[in-house]
Amino acid sequence: MEDGKVSSVSVQQLIEQISCMNKAKMINHVGGMEEGACEIYNCVEKIIKQDILGCEMSDLEGKDLGNKEDSTAPEEEVFGDVLWDAHDEQEQMEAFQQASNSTCELGFEKYFERLNDLVAAPAPIPPLLVSGGPGSGKSLLLSKWIQLQQKHSPNTLILYHFVGRPMSTSSESALIIKRLTLKLMQHSWLVSPLTFDPAKLLEEFPRWLEKLSARHQGSIIIIIDSIDQIQQAEKHMKWLIDPLPVNVRVIVSVNLETCPQAWRLWPTLHLDPLNSKDVKSLISAECNSANVKLTKEQEKKLERHCRSATTCNALYVTLLGKTIACVGNTGNIDEILQQCCQCQDTVSLYRLVLRSIQESLQSDKEKGLLREILCVIGVSHNGVSESELMELYPELTSAVLASLLHSLHKMCLLTYGCGLLKFQHLQAWEMVKLEYMEASENVISAYRQKLVEYFTMQLRVLIFICFSFNSQDRVTWRSADELPWLFQQQGDKQKLHKCLLNLFVSQNLYKRGHFAELLSYWQLVGKDKSSMAAEYFDSLKEYEKSSEGEESMICLADLYETLGRFLKDLGLLSQAVAPLQRSLEIRETALDPDHPRVAQSLHQLAGVYVQWKKFGNAEQLYKQALEISENAYGAEHPRVAHELDALATLYQKQNKYEQAEQLRKKSFKIRQKAARQKGSLCGFALLRQRALQLEELTLGKDTPDNARTLNELGVLYYLQNNLETAELFLKRSLEMRERVLGSDHPDCAQSLNNLAALYNEKKHYDKAEELYEKALDIRRRALAPDHPSLAYTVKHLAVLYKKMGKLDKAVPLYELAVEIRQKSFGPKHPSVATALVNLAVLYCQMKKQIEALPLYERALKIYEDSFGQMHPRVGETLKNLAVLSYERGDFEKAAELYKRAMEIKEAETLLIGGKATSRHSSSGDTFSIKSALSPNALLEHGQR
Repeated sequence: MEDGKVSSVSVQQLIEQISCMNKAKMINHVGGMEEGACEIYNCVEKIIKQDILGCEMSDLEGKDLGNKEDSTAPEEEVFGDVLWDAHDEQEQMEAFQQASNSTCELGFEKYFERLNDLVAAPAPIPPLLVSGGPGSGKSLLLSKWIQLQQKHSPNTLILYHFVGRPMSTSSESALIIKRLTLKLMQHSWLVSPLTFDPAKLLEEFPRWLEKLSARHQGSIIIIIDSIDQIQQAEKHMKWLIDPLPVNVRVIVSVNLETCPQAWRLWPTLHLDPLNSKDVKSLISAECNSANVKLTKEQEKKLERHCRSATTCNALYVTLLGKTIACVGNTGNIDEILQQCCQCQDTVSLYRLVLRSIQESLQSDKEKGLLREILCVIGVSHNGVSESELMELYPELTSAVLASLLHSLHKMCLLTYGCGLLKFQHLQAWEMVKLEYMEASENVISAYRQKLVEYFTMQLRVLIFICFSFNSQDRVTWRSADELPWLFQQQGDKQKLHKCLLNLFVSQNLYKRGHFAELLSYWQLVGKDKSSMAAEYFDSLKEYEKSSEGEESMICLADLYETLGRFLKDLGLLSQAVAPLQRSLEIRETALDPDHPRVAQSLHQLAGVYVQWKKFGNAEQLYKQALEISENAYGAEHPRVAHELDALATLYQKQNKYEQAEQLRKKSFKIRQKAARQKGSLCGFALLRQRALQLEELTLGKDTPDNARTLNELGVLYYLQNNLETAELFLKRSLEMRERVLGSDHPDCAQSLNNLAALYNEKKHYDKAEELYEKALDIRRRALAPDHPSLAYTVKHLAVLYKKMGKLDKAVPLYELAVEIRQKSFGPKHPSVATALVNLAVLYCQMKKQIEALPLYERALKIYEDSFGQMHPRVGETLKNLAVLSYERGDFEKAAELYKRAMEIKEAETLLIGGKATSRHSSSGDTFSIKSALSPNALLEHGQR
């Protein structure tokens, strides 16, 4: 509008149409298109923050902050130093929404009951296998059930992952495990260092799951759809065979043909073929949406056709209904029915659909473009965007593209994921390969080469923009995703090597957390970690020679920092120092010694020294980073909390618990305030909800429900590190339960356990010991000998005794843990071996090597029988036995055992990628392997 008047009749008509809508927002703007787009963006951002996220817009956000580089913090990382890819998370959200789009539930009620039974069943329980053929409705079932759980069980934490096409990013095992771990950390309000090494990530996930599930008051359900599409799923998802924590349930879906043999012993929910009623319902829904009426004879014909295993699955019937509806009232339904009845599986029906789309096109040129679009999308890594298609094929107009995509999307061939076009189902891609490529590798390779040339050109153009305008943070998102993968698929190691040495490609992959993918590329070109580090450093030195001006130097500092962090995550600490030190020097010179990015360099360099155990160096650097951050952002900024947390962790490693606690409390207050302002953490919504319940509790009577709510409040405050308030609520819960239920009730044992954990956190070990002992006494009398809750108390009291140095009191509990696991799982289960190793470690600490030896040997036999001779757990147990033999003076046997352990470790490294060293046994408690077999330790033993 200008001067209160609209600029044209069409605008006036638009305003009249919009004014009657409830959720429409009009923006008055006169000026250029770029200014208008910017104004719209700001308005949408404000709506999202205020109306959707419920944020309070601070005065600061509404002001012009001037020079962004000087005034604001670098983009804050949600999980400390862990890199998080918002794109991958968005892809999962969209996959879930697409999976649950169908309004027809295909008689899922009977399956819902079985899934509900799994959640309610007592632990321990193995994962539930949801099986069915391709297109049988597994994703739809799981997504619909997730929606029901979210609605009816708000305290249940549901973590899901929908695996897409094989070899896509969503099927990368290390990324899946990292994402699940970070989601657990997010809901547990825990910010903690997380390894990037894919081997360690997979190895440590069971410990993270146990640790974080213990902090969650309620059930945790992990759902992985199409888990069999993960490469080497049985190997990389080996945590599934371990006993799960008491409050964790796991559901995975698989196709019958590709399900690993070992998993077929799990409880299975098999999706039956659709019955005639469901078939009719699905087809009717599609036809009704297009106002198409079928005759009784046509309905009977369809019912007779959809009786075989391949024609009565959900995808086939849905596609069949869409095909008939598409013909509508304009075509001959009997004719299309006849053609459909000749299609005996989903792939052949997809072929019929494609040919009908081809026939609807007006020219051979459009048919050729249809072929090109489908083929180029199929050979890509994660899909192709509309703009990329139009640049790949200049003759493709937006009108033709829109028409083609509408038909392909409507008929379930293509879908959108994070703005990229990809195939909606694997069968659609299989059909395209048969129809257009004749399953020929040469044709597939030719299309891949076309994408290689396109993304190579994009990379050159965008890097030029980066050099000219300092836009490196956004230049290679798509090229980094596609180019290395395409070279890998083409088997072109030389070009892959050259691509990896493009610093911006590697930086982009690393900063988005695609660490395992980057490492696998380097392994393919035959470079070990040290060689890779040297080549990156040489490339940076060459790039530095051509860098001139402040902007280029800032860009260079970012690249050096990325390399340093990458090397640190690889465990190459000595090599990580040089690039991080160079990044610090450049930023101090190019920016200012007190600039926030200098604090960022100091922080990263300190992190290396922490891992290197050079705590004095690290402390000095962290303090400098803290001082700069406080001066730059103010004392209550989240970046300051980030530095306080790092310093607190350092003090904790040095056993300076009081100093660490003070810093953590200060950090928590800052994060709490920031969270309230941003509305970025769901925990405060939960806290507000509990506060309302608290008002009722203060006036209410003593009831088991009120006692449970008091217990939940205590746990919530405990997780927020508000230990004093947590103690009040936990004590009230215990007192109320003792009055209502009696002091010997198992619920009282739960309150005692929680209070004991709180005192343990406060270092009041004597109080914790007394409460754990009371809880153990109750549970021994009230529960079965193999009950998970009894095992939980036994374990934690044993660990406490060990921490307090009361090893003699810990021994019978560790022995009881072995008994419980034998009763629960049988004497030859891997879980029993883990308990045996824990007991053996304890005996070693007590210098009772004779008692430890048979336990290790029995554990080794169980691991070998369960997992095979070359499993990592076998290797870790061999290492422990090597230490034991060394301590007993049997050096020859120690060398032999250690050699076997190293062979297993090397084999694991080759299979998974990256050095998979561990500071402690993967199969039990911490043991002093890290020092016992080091050169210095051997020297000390020799002197003795």
